[in-house]
Amino acid sequence: MKNIYTLFICLFLASFTNAQDKFLTKNGTITFFSKSPMENIEAENNQVLSIVDTKTSQMAISILMKSFMFEKALMQEHFNENYVESDKYPKATFKGRILSFDKITSTESATKVKGELTIHGKTKEIVIEAQAKRTDDAIVMSGSFFIDLADFGIEIPSVVKNNIAKKIEVSFNFDHKPYKK
Repeated sequence: MKNIYTLFICLFLASFTNAQDKFLTKNGTITFFSKSPMENIEAENNQVLSIVDTKTSQMAISILMKSFMFEKALMQEHFNENYVESDKYPKATFKGRILSFDKITSTESATKVKGELTIHGKTKEIVIEAQAKRTDDAIVMSGSFFIDLADFGIEIPSVVKNNIAKKIEVSFNFDHKPYKK
């Protein structure tokens, strides 16, 4: 009988610690910014799904493209219909690994995330510089990087090519919490 209780306690603790292996946010933030002589273009998406597996230091991100909100409705329409073709390519994804994950502590510090970014059906390997901190209750990550639209097959019509930057600054902020089933 004592062995059964010991086994039950071990299984209970194992299932509890297993839940702490994954940290999730369903409302991460991604913004992008394009500076141009005519008009700056900026959009924000607060419905970004991101998960971190602490055992493997893997990170995955899923972004619904139609969730980017613009100041002007016409910009949003052009973004979805003409550039990223959201009906054809509804999501952008990132799958990668947080480098030196074991060195991240409760004090914010610099780290790198390496992986594959897929936008508009095209995938490119990237390395992102990020700030991160980690506690028992959260993994917080933020940073910014640039993407070249041509790398993802996003074409800018010649009529507006001087109004849209070829490289776009992307910023992110994720506050992951322990995943509970």
